[in-house]
Amino acid sequence: MYDLPHHKEKDPAGILEFIRQHPFAMVIGVDADHQPAVTQVPMLVKERDGKLFLQAHVMRQTHHHKAFEHQPRVLAVFTGPHTYVSASWYVNKQIGSTWNYQAVHARGQLRFLESDQLLQLLKELTAHFENDAASPSLYEHLPAEYVQRMSKAIVGFEIEVTNIEHVYKLSQDRDEQSYQNIVDHLSAGDASARYIAEEMRKRKQSVFPEQNR
Repeated sequence: MYDLPHHKEKDPAGILEFIRQHPFAMVIGVDADHQPAVTQVPMLVKERDGKLFLQAHVMRQTHHHKAFEHQPRVLAVFTGPHTYVSASWYVNKQIGSTWNYQAVHARGQLRFLESDQLLQLLKELTAHFENDAASPSLYEHLPAEYVQRMSKAIVGFEIEVTNIEHVYKLSQDRDEQSYQNIVDHLSAGDASARYIAEEMRKRKQSVFPEQNR
């Protein structure tokens, strides 16, 4: 991971909130032949006894399912919107352009869930992402035969997170005028650029505390 002190979030709760806001994670493992295995899944975030857990499910007998059975140590990568940043926006324009983004890497130990735990996970996942108590697509409204048939084709898992790394690369290493120029240009860009501009805008006072007293 790109790891510099000025690209770090100081609030641990903010990192957890980022994971919750961007739950479609890339889960990376390695198979018996030492080949990478990757899948992307929506995840639930759980906290128990001071520990962080990530829950999701995958199709049975896929490459990644077999890889996670072989080697349960995995990496979950959470990312948000990202955007190009042109050096033409800097005060000093004779340096390289770059890319701004946020990412959280959560390493941990994966274990597969029992069948009753899988059904509970499906109920919680559906309720969380439907976000509508009246939705006809909630787990409890689905036909029992359908749930029984489909749940046989998937396997639930939980990752106990043992280490979290992150990078919030948001031009914190630029001078204040360049920083503001970047915010202004990104604010006129697409949805991803505007998202990054807003993240930078929220952090400007902490990035330049002396200038913003």
